[in-house]
Formats: sequence, C-alpha cells, structure tokens
Amino acid sequence: MPLFGTDGVRGLANGPLTADLALSLAQATAVVLGQGRTADARRAAGKRLTAVVARDPRVSGEFLAAAVAAGLASSGVDVLEAGVLPTPAAAFLIADMDADFGVMVSASHNPAPDNGIKIFARGGVKLPDLVEQRIEAAMSGPKLQPTGAGVGRIRRFSDAEDRYVIHLLGSLPHQLDGIHVVLDCAHGAASGVSPETFRDAGARVTLIGADPDGMNINDGVGSTHLDQLARKVREVGADLGIAHDGDADRCLAVDADGRIVDGDQIMAILAVAMKERGHLVKDTLVATVMSNLGLHKAMADHGITVEQTSVGDRYVLERMDQGGFSLGGEQSGHVIMSEYATTGDGLLTGLHLVAEMARQRKTLAELASIMTVFPQVLINVKGVDRTRATTDEGVADAVAKATAELGASGRVLLRPSGTEQLVRVMVEAADEHTAHRLGEQLADVVRERLAI
Repeated sequence: MPLFGTDGVRGLANGPLTADLALSLAQATAVVLGQGRTADARRAAGKRLTAVVARDPRVSGEFLAAAVAAGLASSGVDVLEAGVLPTPAAAFLIADMDADFGVMVSASHNPAPDNGIKIFARGGVKLPDLVEQRIEAAMSGPKLQPTGAGVGRIRRFSDAEDRYVIHLLGSLPHQLDGIHVVLDCAHGAASGVSPETFRDAGARVTLIGADPDGMNINDGVGSTHLDQLARKVREVGADLGIAHDGDADRCLAVDADGRIVDGDQIMAILAVAMKERGHLVKDTLVATVMSNLGLHKAMADHGITVEQTSVGDRYVLERMDQGGFSLGGEQSGHVIMSEYATTGDGLLTGLHLVAEMARQRKTLAELASIMTVFPQVLINVKGVDRTRATTDEGVADAVAKATAELGASGRVLLRPSGTEQLVRVMVEAADEHTAHRLGEQLADVVRERLAI
C-alpha cells in the first residue's frame, strides 16, 4: 500500500506513524528535493539547503516535528523551526523565505491521536504524485550523511507568525470595521494567529475552540462540528461565525441566524466580487465534481465559467496552475486564492469573506443568496466491488434513468472510493424528497449489482 495518501502521509501517531518513519521520510525528502539547479547552485556557493518545519498543536506533533527536523539536519539541511502554525502559513513562509522546501506536521481535521506529514516543494507548492513516489522509494536507499560543518542547523523561526499576519492583512481589499465575528479555531493551529489577524483587520472577535491542550483538537469543534459555532453566534448576536479545521486550511461559515454557508457558497461570493474587481482570471472558477449544482447555475448567471476536477484540493490546485486561474476550491471549505496563496487558506478565505460583507454593507445571508443550494444526498454504499462501479451495465442503466428524470433540475454522481470497497452515490434535485428517493433507489441497485 502506498505510503502517501491524498494529502501526505497520515496515520495513528506511534502506530504506523512513528518517529523513526518521520526521520526516514525527512532524510528521503532531503535526497529527492535536494536535487536540481537551484540546490546545486546553493551548494556551489557554499550554502546549505533550508527547510521550514511547522506543526499543529496535537501532542504527538512535538516528537514528530523533532524527528523531521533531526532527519533534515542530519542530511545537511538547515531547519527553520516555525512552531505551531496553520498549514497555509507554512506554505507561505517557504516561498517568503525562499526556502528549498518545507514540512507540515498535521492530520488536519482528524482526531488528536492521528497525525500526518505534508511536504511542500520550493515556492510552498504541494508535491505531484511522481515526486511523492520518488521520496517513498528513496526511504530504502542511501542517505545524505555529511559530517562536521556540513550538518544542518536547527533554529527557531522567531518572526514566522508576524510575517504571515502581515501577508494576510496586506491582501485585504477592505477593512473589517464594524463586523462582529465568532471564530471557531478547532483548538488547532489557528488558535493564536486567527484571532490576532481578524482583530488587526478591524473586526470584533468572540472566540470558541481556541484553547488547545494537545488532545482536544477538532473535538466537537471546528469546521466538521458547526453546532457550537451556530449557537454562539446567536447567543452573542454576532454578524457571522467562521470555522477552521485543525490545521486551518479550511473555512466554513454560519450567518447571523446560525445557518451554514459552505465552501460552494463562499466561492460564489468571492468569485463574483473578484470578477467585479477584475481579479478573477479568465472569469473562471475551478471546483470539484462534488460542488453543488446551484454553484454552476449561479456562476452561469454571472458570466463565470466553472472548470471541474476530481475530488481533492490537489486536483483543484493542478487545474488552477495549468490554466493560470485565480480562484478554486471545494464544498468542504478548501478555498484557494492563488494571488495570495499556494494552498487552501482558511484565514485568508475568512478574512476576504468578511471584507466583502464590510465593503458591500450586506449581511452574510444576503451575500449567500447569490446561490440557491440544491438539496444534495450522499450515500456511502459499503461492502461492494468498487472496481465495477463505472462498468456494470445495470448500474449504468439506473444512473441513466435517474439522470433523465432529473433533467436540468438535478444530477447524479457515482464515485468509487480510492481506498476501500465503497461507492459514494450523490444525487442533487430541486427538492429533498426527489433527491432522497433517487439516492436510495440507486444505492439499492449498487448493493444488488456490485455485492461482493
């Protein structure tokens, strides 16, 4: 089974993800990413390579980040140890410091016992599959083992947070004066920097989920648990709530009445605003196949093209890079604004969303009304042969019939899991009853036709 998943290496800390594995992975990364013209030029000038290392606040991040730093330094790489910071902050700092690469130790929205290692190349960009495969292969090969003055140094990156905050504030088209926002930091990496940035931008801030203790990350709070945020917004009479996940590369929101505003709605708001300002490159938004049909219709109404990709922010990023596009993301709240970031950035997204409220003097509910959300049903059908999901004639016939019934008022998507015997059935329709009825019918066909 491949070591790298859809977003780096992830698993139970001190289970499959050990300090030894982290050290070996860091050493292999130094071998693979330490190649190329820029690296060779630095060595020729008598300089060592440099890497940024950051982590989220889960307790296992302490020993895993230390193992990563040790593996890099033992390979002759100087380490800038940034401490607890969001993943997008690490990506920004790699580019800002002209580092050769960087490592983020985080398991994102996963519970505290899990952890993960994400590797970024020069410029703060995610690695393509081929490079990840080369790193995995290099783990069993020879390591770089300099001695004496050739070993790397590990030093604290003392102004890492300040650099990131200044970058975020400099991106804003409008101050947030007069807006009261509740921030849910998921007891994660944004707990320090997000409140500081929103306050510096002029917002009044109320906090929940901002007391990390190493074990409470994502525990009933954050972008995957919005109930507490909705209650707090109503309780204090705030204008909106913003939720991050554990490493703060996501942003979801709730309006003043506690209604969820998801990634699709946030992208719709930002896309139209960016088009008005001339910042939406080629008047195009990049979204995944899971984005709501309402997003497509709203964008068409505003003369904006939607480019579709497979599910996963890495595929959104690839398409954005290929086309030079400036905005893309996922329904889950990964929103990428390529003018300012190389990855999804929950703080950047939240700041720009609130800035639009302040600029247009509208509530979040008014802004979100730009898009009508079609009822969407997602059913995970387990214990089936996912390899036949796209080739079975009976399944194809059922999908065709459902698609014909929906016409232009809905759509059907069957997506086999990439890691387990499971097929995801998604149906969108103009009403909840139709979406549920067709979703259950299709799920029954998948169970019957693809049973193992």
